[in-house]
Amino acid sequence: MTTGYDCEDILNLCLMRPIFSPTDFIQIKGRGTRKYTFSYREKSELGEIEERQEEKEHFKILDFFANFEYFEENYNYDEVIKLPATGKKPSGEPPEPPPVTPEEYENVSPDPLKSMKETLIGQEGMKIDRKLFEKFEEVVKADDFVKDKIYEGKYDEAEAYIRREVFDKPEEYFNLDKLRKSVKLDRRLPLREILDRIFGKIKHFKTKDELLEEEVQKFISIYHPEPKFVHIIGQFMKAYILDENIRQIMGVGEFAALATNPRFNMKDLKELNDWRDPVIEYVKDYVSLNAFM
Repeated sequence: MTTGYDCEDILNLCLMRPIFSPTDFIQIKGRGTRKYTFSYREKSELGEIEERQEEKEHFKILDFFANFEYFEENYNYDEVIKLPATGKKPSGEPPEPPPVTPEEYENVSPDPLKSMKETLIGQEGMKIDRKLFEKFEEVVKADDFVKDKIYEGKYDEAEAYIRREVFDKPEEYFNLDKLRKSVKLDRRLPLREILDRIFGKIKHFKTKDELLEEEVQKFISIYHPEPKFVHIIGQFMKAYILDENIRQIMGVGEFAALATNPRFNMKDLKELNDWRDPVIEYVKDYVSLNAFM
């Protein structure tokens, strides 16, 4: 299915026909990229019902017609397609021949589906996805106004110009959501960071885990906790930043609700000792939660 269907919890897609349109291929592939949180109710060893949640982290595509291979290796993304001539044919030209009716055909070749090859798509993503960011990079670098504003340090003016003159325009319809997906980043990507990457001010986009670890190390360098608390402080800070439910629990003091939380539980809270409030205050003062969404 291409458009008009949104099944967020789908984990397997099956491609049962060849696809030659990159737009259709992206739409079909997009059926599986929807985010979803699975909820489970299970009995513990004590017979108690426990609830847990898991985020959808991957999905599989069963490709019976080498569509991935075609768009990765064979499709010419730079080809300029010539449109057919329009209008009526000049008088005097012979009519088109009738279509050929194929004869019966019997395939005696070995079944190619007896074997299966599984390929994991990594953080670099597919070529069809990377091309969008490369095209945006070309457009921005070729714009003298944007270049001048970046070198002058006037990011606000550059961003406003891009949102007005570049985003959501035919034919590419660039926007932040498409650019984030094209680089396979697991967090919200601000336009300023994209411009820093394009103009060489940063070497790569940091993942969510890298940003979380940076915040933990900053906290440790400021407060100098004993080594025995370092691990649990990092665990609590990451959970507090990522999990809105934990932030609500800490805000109202209903710590019993941690009993069923997979990221941080009552045992972890006791081990944290007196470091709970300093971590919370640090996050409130210095960490932008928006960057981790």
